[in-house]
Amino acid sequence: MLRDTLKQEIEQLSESQLRKVAEFITLVKLQTQDASKNVPFWQSATPAQRVQNFRAWVEQLPKTGLSLPDEAFNRENIYE
Repeated sequence: MLRDTLKQEIEQLSESQLRKVAEFITLVKLQTQDASKNVPFWQSATPAQRVQNFRAWVEQLPKTGLSLPDEAFNRENIYE
């Protein structure tokens, strides 16, 4: 409903008025883009996107092949 009303209003505007409307629309788009840049990825991403991002991060870690020895994972050895 609002879209149709706006279309009718735009049809009646002069060229200078249309330029002002175009400038306003550009400003609104820029503000929306700036606002979306300030939102952390984890807040705006879907769970699937977060998983994909995490896996990509893990893939970029160095692959040394080194690991901790098995006794490092033993609970008793943690407190020594």
